[in-house]
Amino acid sequence: MGNLNKAMLIGRLGADPEVRYTQSNTAVATLSLATSERYKDANGELQETTEWHRVVAWGRLAEILQQYAKKGSQLYVEGPIQTRAWEDRDGQKRYTTEIKALTVQLLDSRGESAGGGNAAGAGRPAVGQSSGDDVDFGGGAEDEGDLPF
Repeated sequence: MGNLNKAMLIGRLGADPEVRYTQSNTAVATLSLATSERYKDANGELQETTEWHRVVAWGRLAEILQQYAKKGSQLYVEGPIQTRAWEDRDGQKRYTTEIKALTVQLLDSRGESAGGGNAAGAGRPAVGQSSGDDVDFGGGAEDEGDLPF
């Protein structure tokens, strides 16, 4: 059997996407995505735990996220988990684990995100694959309740 490295998350953005550009002018978006779990504890009281995930998107996908995703937007994100290492200013080795977004779908209805952003009338854009060549901004009412998997 082969290997599999794939994360599939549905969560809300904790902040607007932060987009920077590499020296070769490639867009890189960093997202902070929160996923929550609700459960009853031993005393029967409702509890909620939240996990924060660092998500990175590249190229056209990063630019589309900057345009349409806002703080509070609900997203479906799919891609591999990767860990990077680097040295900080003090020479200490640092690590970060993140999801490399290959597929992203905005799940909010028009204007529903906490950021008040209304995807320019696009409704729920399916941001699509990271290549950006076949980005689909469809998403009519017929699939309003469908999950992306």
